[in-house]
This record gives sequence, C-alpha cells and structure tokens, in this order.
Amino acid sequence: MDTRYQHLSLEERTFLQLALERGYSQRAVAAQLGRAPSTVNRELARNGWSAPRRARGRPLLAGGYRAVAAQARAIRQARVPRNERRLRPGTSVWQQVLALLRRRHSPQQIAGILRRMHPELPERTVSHETIYTAIYAIPRGELRSELIACLRRGHRQRRRSRAASEERRGRLRNMVSIHQRPPEVEERLIPGHWEGDLIKGQRGASAVGTLVERTSLFVTLAKIAGPTAADARDGFTHVLQRIDVQRRLSLTYDQGREMAQHERLSELTGVKVYFADPHSPWQRARNENTNGLLRQYLPRHTDLSTFTQDQLDAIAWELNTRPRKSLDWKCPAELFMPDSFDYAAYFKATVALPT
Repeated sequence: MDTRYQHLSLEERTFLQLALERGYSQRAVAAQLGRAPSTVNRELARNGWSAPRRARGRPLLAGGYRAVAAQARAIRQARVPRNERRLRPGTSVWQQVLALLRRRHSPQQIAGILRRMHPELPERTVSHETIYTAIYAIPRGELRSELIACLRRGHRQRRRSRAASEERRGRLRNMVSIHQRPPEVEERLIPGHWEGDLIKGQRGASAVGTLVERTSLFVTLAKIAGPTAADARDGFTHVLQRIDVQRRLSLTYDQGREMAQHERLSELTGVKVYFADPHSPWQRARNENTNGLLRQYLPRHTDLSTFTQDQLDAIAWELNTRPRKSLDWKCPAELFMPDSFDYAAYFKATVALPT
C-alpha cells in the first residue's frame, strides 16, 4: 500500500456508497479500495454516515452517505485554506518583501533580514520557500514578470532544488568516500593528488575532462570522445599515463555516472579514486575554481568535441604558466616540474620586453 495519502476520488466514493448499500463492512470496502480502514471511517464520519437500519418490509438504507455530495464537499473544502497565508498582498510583510525583492535581494536574504528585524514577532517573518511560493502564485501579468526578473535565475516556473530532491543518480559500485582519504591528501604536503571533473558544452552533448593537482594547481585536460563511462575512462587514462607514477597517486571526483568504471581506471593508472559527497563542490574547490577559469577558453554554448587533445594541452599549458596569487605569484608549472621549467627563461622567451 502506498504510504503517501491521497484524497478519495469520485470513483472511490461511488464504489464506497454502492458497497455500503449492499451491506459490505467498512473494513471490507477499505480492502477493496486499497485504503486504510481509518480513511474510510473518517470519510463516512464527515459526510453524515450512520449505521444502516432495516425498516419493516424495506431494504437497508445507505445511512445518509452520498458520493456526489461528499465529492462536492471535498472540492469546496479544498478551496478554503485552513490557515490564512502569512504572506499575501496587502499586508505589511508583503510590502517589505516587495521592496527587498526590487532591491535584488534573494528570498534567502529577505527571510534572514525579517528574522533579524523581528526576532520576537514570528508573525512578521516568513521562510524563503514561502516567498518563492507567493511569487509563483501571482497570476500572470506585469507584477509576476517583474518579481521573477528580480530573482537570481529568473525562471518562469519554479524548479525543484536538486539538493532537496531525492538523489536520482544510481550509486556507483565500490565507491571509496572522500572521508577515507589519507591525511597527506588533505594536508597537500605531497604532490600527486588530483581533483577531477567534467565541463560540458552546448546542451551537455560534449565534454572535456579536467584534472587539477591539489598542491601545485597544475592542470591537465582530457579529450572525452563520447558520453559513456568507457569514454571517460579512456580519456582520463590517456592523460594520467603521461604523468610520472610518483605524481599520480589519487583522484578525488564527484559521484557522476561517467566515473562508473573507476575501478578499471585505477587498474590502468594506479590512481586511487575517492568520491566526494553529493552536492558538495567545496570538497573539490580547486577543481571547481579551475573549471571557472577554463570557461574563458571552453565556453558553455560551444561544441567541445571539436577541440583536439593538442589544443586542450595548449589551453592547459597557458593556465600552468600563469602566476597565481594563491601560489605566492608562482605558476603551477614551476611547482609541479621544478627541475624542467624555468619561469624566468620562459618569460623572456615569450614576452617582448622593451629595450
């Protein structure tokens, strides 16, 4: 039996009336409808049911329950809210919310401001979900369009939050959690520990694999031939095998389906794969930041399959030779390849200095 409650339909109410007229018990009717006996009992109690009595020479009466009348009452009751909405047009709270929305405050910020300004007046505060609901409940018109345009995303319809929704992706087999990583990975004392991800192109039809070394911020890009886990495995294997074994120790990735063959990737490269928690990009912050920098070269609305591996290597090299503030203005190549890369010589060779 489904644990999510739904009101009885007109067909169910009609069946209930006919079954009772034929002398079936409430429990028997509930079993036929696939409902809890208490559901049937409450339905009868609020719609004038009384135990049937036999009059001399007449059949059993149905006890006052009528399906059509019960359905009409249910529809009428559904139109009248049990509690008046706290956020509704014409109230002072609504006027405050409108003013803050027009100043480009998010619903979360507005909810926080109201709690701060009225700590002892809960009737003057609302949650961010209440604000979203009130906005999208406004009939179509200028006000609705204006307020939706004030939101960060500006979607015409409310979209369910992924973080609040049920996880739809299938769980990968034999995952090792990020919380089981050795301490040296977190401390970033030894180079060779990487963070990985995919950046996708137009309509998600193409992708490029990104790898960022946690200590030096050294970047490696992988051409991904197709959308399957095998394509991702081959692309990452190709670029990881170009790196010395001592500098490819671990890889921290999200729980995307493209990493379904992580065990085979570990066999081919010797890299131990760890998986971050769902919806936790801060656990791979260096990779997320690098993905933002790469969008300058790999825009969202382009076909990334047109980039060759040589072109991706050239893009990665530009990032690897760019001084970074977080590295005390050293560049990733200096730290990752200290024996083979001289930044001073590279700078003189590539930048024309005035004489």
